[in-house]
Amino acid sequence: MKPDYDILIIGGGLVGACVAGLLAASRPLVSLKIGVVEANPPSQPPPGDLDIRVSAISHASQAILRKAGGWQQLTPDQLSPYVDMVVWDASGQPEGKGSIHFSAATTGEPDLGHIVENRRLQWALYSAPAFRERVVLLRASLAALSFDEGQGITAATLSDGRRVTARLIVGADGAASQSRSLAGIDVSAKRYDQSAVVTHVRTERPHRQTAWQRFLPAGPLAFLPLADGRSSIVWSTGHTYADQLVAMPTEDFERALQVASDGVFGAIKLAAPRARFPLQLMHAREYCRPGFVLVGDAAHAVHPLAGQGVNLGFADCAALAETLAEALQASPAGWADRRWLRRYERWRKRDNLLALTVVDGIGRLFSNDDPRLRFFRKAGLDVLDRSALAKRLLISEASG
Repeated sequence: MKPDYDILIIGGGLVGACVAGLLAASRPLVSLKIGVVEANPPSQPPPGDLDIRVSAISHASQAILRKAGGWQQLTPDQLSPYVDMVVWDASGQPEGKGSIHFSAATTGEPDLGHIVENRRLQWALYSAPAFRERVVLLRASLAALSFDEGQGITAATLSDGRRVTARLIVGADGAASQSRSLAGIDVSAKRYDQSAVVTHVRTERPHRQTAWQRFLPAGPLAFLPLADGRSSIVWSTGHTYADQLVAMPTEDFERALQVASDGVFGAIKLAAPRARFPLQLMHAREYCRPGFVLVGDAAHAVHPLAGQGVNLGFADCAALAETLAEALQASPAGWADRRWLRRYERWRKRDNLLALTVVDGIGRLFSNDDPRLRFFRKAGLDVLDRSALAKRLLISEASG
């Protein structure tokens, strides 16, 4: 039986759109029919309307997005490069004791990465030529999955009643992935006692194209530079206080943010709505089943303190596209077999598990007020800040 699609992607967010774009742009995969199931595809964002959800895009992710054809669709005013990064402990001082300073000047690169609005990046991926020409968009959500291993066909029932079949289903529907649950894949998960409060602010002192992060006992506070001079805020803190931060009067929120940032930016003015999101650590026990594979947050979720979440997802996309291209060339009839999917799983699971473990460890080390750990944190940051080699290695790892 010939399936309706060769590859059907569940979820058309950043990661789902990226993997669709990569598959569509891959010459070895040009014969494959690709579909994306997405109930709420993006529309073109209006000029001047900033999304409060942003991502720090590494150099490696930029290369992946360029392969997918999306990075080229972004205009210079939609890209906010950051050339420096300053991280300091609550008991330390920015650019002083108990801090570490990273600079692009030490790497030979013009910047350390870019801050990009999620909505504009998603629209850019949908606007890529290969995506527009080769990807079929199914405006619906997933209702059910059924697997026929004998035929090598997976069927997806959609919310509007349609039943579509594919050789391979790609689950890209986020941390609460329904496709993962329907495929019977378990996860190991830990819910943090934290939520992330996000918004944009204007500050009395300029951000200097620098990403700033202060580790407070209840969680990290990050200021990410935007091209128009504003900063995007990601403030991880306890659930109760996060609720209070979202609900409190504007002036009180601005005052709380100024205190939490140690007055580094002077007066702070709120410039966008506030929202909060609960945080968790999650890792799928398997990345694939016959006829099914996971990418992005559907396979792993990480604390935002290191800005690696979506970058890990884009790396998944690139690895899967490369694996499938190799599989189709080596085995035209069996490119979707589990042995190929297991190759992708081995490739990405190791790297993702390492990243999740490191980020979780950093969070536990810094998000507390233990005086003994406070001493070692400050001393460790001082030692790292004096080691040019260590900082270059850390920048290289973060850049992918």
